[in-house]
Amino acid sequence: MKPNAQPPRVEFGRRALVLRHGRIAVRLPWRSVVVCTVLALASAGTAVLALMTGSYALSPGQVLSALTGRETGFVQELVLDWRLPRVAAALVFGAALGVSGAVFQSLLRNPLADPGIMGFTQGSYTGALIVILVVNGTYTQLAGGALLGGMATAVAVYVLAYRRGVKGFRLIVVGIGASAMLDSLNTWLILKADLDQAMSAAAWGAGSLNGVSWDRVTVGGVCIAVLLVLAGTLSRPLRQMQLGDEVAASLGVRVPLVRLGLILVGVALTATVTAASGPILFISLVAPQIGRRLTRSAGITLVPAAFVGALLCLASDYLAQHAAPTPLPVGIVTVVLGGGYLGRLLFTEARRRL
Repeated sequence: MKPNAQPPRVEFGRRALVLRHGRIAVRLPWRSVVVCTVLALASAGTAVLALMTGSYALSPGQVLSALTGRETGFVQELVLDWRLPRVAAALVFGAALGVSGAVFQSLLRNPLADPGIMGFTQGSYTGALIVILVVNGTYTQLAGGALLGGMATAVAVYVLAYRRGVKGFRLIVVGIGASAMLDSLNTWLILKADLDQAMSAAAWGAGSLNGVSWDRVTVGGVCIAVLLVLAGTLSRPLRQMQLGDEVAASLGVRVPLVRLGLILVGVALTATVTAASGPILFISLVAPQIGRRLTRSAGITLVPAAFVGALLCLASDYLAQHAAPTPLPVGIVTVVLGGGYLGRLLFTEARRRL
């Protein structure tokens, strides 16, 4: 730190909490702080419940003792090696999906902007399918295939939607068409595959956290952390672009470059999750809208969307494991919940336009 540099400080205002460091200041409205705190506590409670519940039930004291290192033996192994990786994956992947959806919905100013609806998730699934069915590759190759598939789809949709600029509605329509084509391609790949490979690919394609290890959580978490930092860096020009491209350009924002960068970050977040767990749909659609309603903000913000996405993914995985007679992939639960929300959203928008 330079001799004359001021240390970071926190200012408590009437309406917001301000984090200030030199010329950089971050303003956090008190309602957003309270909402994110409540969501974090709810996620922590759900995590403890998930660590307690299973064929071998544990008490809250045993779970906390295992997490703090006071419990040893079978209980420690059960909590730290078997159950905790799944809980950590649900929290990290849910947060990534929430931020990805918030990026696209803010960028396109449309509540229907979602990586799954626009074909980016299907593109990641296609890339991973090719790795699984053709080369039977490792997890690293699977992650690379998912990332390349998602990026290729994003570039194709962007180019096809480009007409002297990219409009949000045109990008969504082109993305829906790409999603339908990729769904057909994925089905054809599975039908043409060997039976064992096809069953494995179809089960993975439902979106599941079964068998998620610390290796996948660590690699995926590092990639997601880097991408979240990039998303945070681009959040200021993103808020300016919500006012319109012309206004943002007048404020010095390089709109085409920033838009392309945001699309790539959003796709990379989705592809990272898809590579680790398969496509988990609809969290990226639902989380930003719930976060906006809870914080009562004028636009969609990234941090509440991340907290809502983490809680939704963890709660959905808990329901998938324990609410049905047999455990289900988490993607089935999120599709049911997200499909209901999508129907309600479409009904509300239709009534508003009448």
